[in-house]
Amino acid sequence: MNVPPRKGLFQLAATIFVILSASALADDPASHQHAPASPTDETPFLAENDAAMTKMMNNMAVRPTGDVNRDFVEMMIPHHQGAIDMAQAYLRYGSNEQLKRIAQEIIVDQQQEIAAMRLSLGDPLPPSAPAPTQVSPQNSLPSGAGMSMMPTMDPNMKMGN
Repeated sequence: MNVPPRKGLFQLAATIFVILSASALADDPASHQHAPASPTDETPFLAENDAAMTKMMNNMAVRPTGDVNRDFVEMMIPHHQGAIDMAQAYLRYGSNEQLKRIAQEIIVDQQQEIAAMRLSLGDPLPPSAPAPTQVSPQNSLPSGAGMSMMPTMDPNMKMGN
């Protein structure tokens, strides 16, 4: 089967995330002491994660401009934003403290890489905002609280030449 390069990159990233997650869970003694959650318990997480992945894949499908540097950044920013969105979903619904720390690191690292890519092309950066240390489930947030503190990086935003 011939896999398009963008899809292959996503599959590699997803595989690495699954391996790291499984490894962290295997090393966490607390994870062996609790009964597994019922499938309905993770429904909100799965829905949010699926939405983040769908958005990421759709936004990675960019029309080539003829500028390899810009095309790379245009594809990688939604990829990195997808990792941020998935990590935020884990912070909302996950319970493993080690994985929560990893999710926090993913958010910070991916935000820094997005900024570095924008700067490498001479593009402006969005306003700064603190990275979360904890994210509450969306339905428990008061209107306008929580996620509004996170920077929104629109992967469809056109970057100046």
